[in-house]
Amino acid sequence: MKYRSAQSRPLAEGPLPLMAPAGIFLALFFLVPLAYVGWMSISQPAVGLQNFARLLHSSLFASVLYQTFKTAFVVTVLALIFAYPLAYAAANGTKRFATFLLMVVALSFWTSYLVRTYAWMVILGNQGPITALLVWLGWDPAPKLLFTTFSSTLAMTHALIPFMTMSLYSVMKRIDPLYVRAAESLGASPLRAFITVYLPLSAPGIVNGCTLVFISCLGFYVMPVLLGSPRDQMIAGIIGDQIEQTLDFGLGSAISIVLLALTVAIYALYNRFFGLDRLWAGDDR
Repeated sequence: MKYRSAQSRPLAEGPLPLMAPAGIFLALFFLVPLAYVGWMSISQPAVGLQNFARLLHSSLFASVLYQTFKTAFVVTVLALIFAYPLAYAAANGTKRFATFLLMVVALSFWTSYLVRTYAWMVILGNQGPITALLVWLGWDPAPKLLFTTFSSTLAMTHALIPFMTMSLYSVMKRIDPLYVRAAESLGASPLRAFITVYLPLSAPGIVNGCTLVFISCLGFYVMPVLLGSPRDQMIAGIIGDQIEQTLDFGLGSAISIVLLALTVAIYALYNRFFGLDRLWAGDDR
């Protein structure tokens, strides 16, 4: 009996039939709408690049672009600060404790962004528990928390902490604790062993988590619009205004294409220096 190697199989017997349903789905519901948005950016109200020229000469767009990247950077740093101890505790704690922490993190994925947004509106509102606590402590009148940069940044950080936590945990779980013990046995203090051994080994998780959180934050729409200040608009909010209020589909599409290009550029930089295959795998090589 003769056997054919995988390399000699016809393409029809390979993975192509299995990929066809997903490929058709992506083509119909992602590539085709994306191509339509690209076409509107250069055809509305007339064929040409006038929409992109307006963006280049718009001080408002430059200000919003700067605000978007600044907010994404701040949220990424805050998410890393809060998620690193959480992931560390889950990776190095007991199995029951780790299961509890990861379950709490997973619950965030199952809760709608809109539900979490309205929850923050209740918590930070003038009649909310935070304001009541500040008044009880003697801070009267209490500072305005809702519809500020603080409220939108806090909500976005809370929403993206699970992404950072999972990225860190996937790498930390693979770090052999014997490395840290070996450093301590050679005279390093626990803090020095952590800084010189554990932290560098967890660096791939930090890079992966920061990339995911930063890119995700660039496209946030609901939380900045409902919780933030009008002065802190992000790109997604400007796109919504152009589509829903001014009905300028051409300019809104052009801004969308710019946002997509910036996102792809960040992914390309990550792929150039780290490789996209490591973004989801949590590879710690």
